[in-house]
Amino acid sequence: MEIFELKPQVVWKNFYGLTQIPRPSKHEGKVIEYLYDWGVSHGFETIKDETGNIIIRVPATPGMENRRGVILQGHMDMVPQKTSDSTHDFLKDPIKAYIDGEWVTADRTTLGADNGIGVAMALSVLEDKSVKHGPVEVLVTYDEETGMTGANCLKPGVLKGDILINLDSEEEGELCVGCAGGLDVSASFDYRKYNTKADYKGLKIAVKGLQGGHSGMDISLYRANANKVLCRILLPLSEVFGVQVVSFTGGSLRNAIPFEAEAEVVVPSENLESVKKLIGNIFDEVKAEFAESDPSAALFVEDVPAAPKYIQQSVMLRAIKAMIACPSGVIRMSRTMEGLTETSINMAIVRTEKGHITVHSLMRSAVDSAKMDLAIRVKCIFELAGADEIEFNGGYSGWTPKLDTPMNKVMTEQFEKVYGHPMKIMATHGGLECALLGAKYPNWEMVSVGPTIKYPHSPDERVNIASVERTWDYLKAVLAAVPEK
Repeated sequence: MEIFELKPQVVWKNFYGLTQIPRPSKHEGKVIEYLYDWGVSHGFETIKDETGNIIIRVPATPGMENRRGVILQGHMDMVPQKTSDSTHDFLKDPIKAYIDGEWVTADRTTLGADNGIGVAMALSVLEDKSVKHGPVEVLVTYDEETGMTGANCLKPGVLKGDILINLDSEEEGELCVGCAGGLDVSASFDYRKYNTKADYKGLKIAVKGLQGGHSGMDISLYRANANKVLCRILLPLSEVFGVQVVSFTGGSLRNAIPFEAEAEVVVPSENLESVKKLIGNIFDEVKAEFAESDPSAALFVEDVPAAPKYIQQSVMLRAIKAMIACPSGVIRMSRTMEGLTETSINMAIVRTEKGHITVHSLMRSAVDSAKMDLAIRVKCIFELAGADEIEFNGGYSGWTPKLDTPMNKVMTEQFEKVYGHPMKIMATHGGLECALLGAKYPNWEMVSVGPTIKYPHSPDERVNIASVERTWDYLKAVLAAVPEK
């Protein structure tokens, strides 16, 4: 069976259509065109704003004209992550999605269910003539994953509805009514390169097989961070055996826990075997510590020709020590909502290129003051390590929960009718566009729901088939019960 044959067929057909269109963040030209053409071909009022957001409007179905207007919202882009053995080109190739038992997943790449399945549901509401609803607008935003650009640039007054149903949640049965804010930090060290001595040997050290995952949703699972693991290996190699670092590459996305990191080094010939032994010993310790969260953790050590130049050791050591000292993971759990991460940081990307060692991290917190306190802490660590430049950008506040609203009542009542048990009301440590959109439209009532998606932002991403059908039935029931104006 193909995924477009699954039930509800209208939803899976629209999701399949999205999987065929390359749509990594910052490269959404093709999917913008696809969504615009989809709206026009169905005869709906369709708008593309100057940023690339797509808005599709439909009037109420007969008898529902007096209901409040609803905006169904999701984002068009997806996180482009793949395993090291995948040849997939996210700029050209369709996602190879397939059915794996109770799940739909992809062949060694992210699936794009985050947020393709939510967008597919929104489009299906417009397409399926059996769905009863008041006035509906579908808002599909540009570049959510790498900066929430579309939500940030959306102009006030463009949308007419006053109820936002965000379809970017990833746990069936949960009503999300709040989210964390975020802030990016980048630290940079300038370095020179020196000539490698003739009696040095080359090694490539790679940490692979970690679980990775979404730096908001999965940070509380305490998975290993490949960048931190590699630094843990490199520090004693440099201090004890005079190993020089040629390059360091780890992680690829600010909002994904890095699951791979790689360094090339040069080693004094007489220390080569001792260095290999120490690398193995350290990784054995790491593997034992993370046996539960990262059972597939793997180490690869390969002899390579010695590089002609290496990075200035004094600078590289300062950067490594800063990365070891800088936190990455949960900083504090919420005291008001059980199981919710309040504040965290993900050391997402490390690069050594063009004379700069750069370290990119993403901080999240539901409390703005806690986020800024963490920012100062990180800044102090890198300043003490002698970083040449520290920058903060992309900051946004969280979405403050409002529990007692008419729409929350509709959502919880209809959930119990469809599912037969109460709905869980929660907030997420992930960054939802509701935070930015609500600042532009303060009159909106906002909620977020979605089917069960596991391991977003990683090549293990998968969406539960049965939860998609149940969430679709629930969404239809909610739209039919939207309050009157």
